[in-house]
Amino acid sequence: MSLDDIIKLALLEDIGSGDITTEYLELSKKNVSALLIAKQDGVLCGLQVAFMVFKAVDENIKCIAYKKDGDMVKKGDSFAKIEGYSSAILKGERVALNFLQRLSGIASMTKLYVEKIKPYSAKLLDTRKTTPLLRNLEKYAVKMGGGFNHRYGLYDMVLIKENHIRAAGSISEAVKRIKLHNTTYKIEVEVTSLEELEEAVKCGIDRVMLDNMSIDMMHEAVQTYSGKVEIEASGNVNFATINDIASTGVDYISCGALTHSFFSLDISLLFSEGT
Repeated sequence: MSLDDIIKLALLEDIGSGDITTEYLELSKKNVSALLIAKQDGVLCGLQVAFMVFKAVDENIKCIAYKKDGDMVKKGDSFAKIEGYSSAILKGERVALNFLQRLSGIASMTKLYVEKIKPYSAKLLDTRKTTPLLRNLEKYAVKMGGGFNHRYGLYDMVLIKENHIRAAGSISEAVKRIKLHNTTYKIEVEVTSLEELEEAVKCGIDRVMLDNMSIDMMHEAVQTYSGKVEIEASGNVNFATINDIASTGVDYISCGALTHSFFSLDISLLFSEGT
């Protein structure tokens, strides 16, 4: 589904058979201006998506950006202006803000995590724990916050997880079956112990995911296998634990919280005085 389709559906969900409040006001057909204002500090993301929402309501609406996605905004900053009929702006306001606030929230949270592990070499990755149909937007927001994208879906990387291993019988058997068909995709295997890690590495895979391992186990894994295979840490990754995880020397840290436990950035739209 395209972004245009998602926006159309979001507007249909909100407006339905019509914006009765705005229609009953019988507002005059004259251009007004409104500002998008940050109510707290954070990373801006989703501005062009918000503009697309307003344009979907009325193609004659004019959107003027003072900042771009990835820029920091401070509380009180006006970062864009919307010009057009007041009725059209009002119909698009909530949907535009919903996209903008959520994507900016993801970008802002990612930025905090990235800054915390800056002294180390680990790269921060997102996961597939995203809002249905909004994965591309949410992964884009992670990038705007300084993070990196893991696989986008089941189609662009092989990741053998615990249930795959149970279904196949063992790590070795699962990797063997994958290699019978696969010649191009990277292969990653989720492991929960040092014994499973050893088995996975012997299979000649590209990356291992250390799932919910202790810090001591991660240290041992890095000391033994660094340079032989890419090492990713996953599980129980939050703002309190990520520094210790990064200090082990892992190459990657994947964090589902970036896209499922973020807080939306507080942003408002305010008509200019005299409107």
